[in-house]
Amino acid sequence: MPKTVVIPPGTGKPLAPYVPGTLADGVLYVSGTLPLDAEANVVHVGDASAQTRHVLETIKGVVTAAGGTMDDVTFNHIFLKDWADYAAINAVYAEYFPNEKPARYCIQCGLVKPDALIEIASVAHLGKAA
Repeated sequence: MPKTVVIPPGTGKPLAPYVPGTLADGVLYVSGTLPLDAEANVVHVGDASAQTRHVLETIKGVVTAAGGTMDDVTFNHIFLKDWADYAAINAVYAEYFPNEKPARYCIQCGLVKPDALIEIASVAHLGKAA
């Protein structure tokens, strides 16, 4: 099956061998997204709300670059460092999904960057290409 790599303008170098998004058969898979700047430094250290907003804006950029909107997101995989941040993360998350919510799961775990409080990977259904 043909696939299209999705790399929004201004995307920094990834931490590992992956791309921000891959579009195949109308489905966009967005890689796990950490709160990183273009040089792979964690932003908003200690602020779960700001890190969540940064992550969701980054995901929004991938979805938009693929021709979709956040309303096309159907599933989110959420990884958080500390359950104490759960309410703050959900408050920001709700701003990005005000209507029909995507399915999701949320687990607590260690993240690849110690100062990162959240990571989200997403799936969006954009429809089949012509």
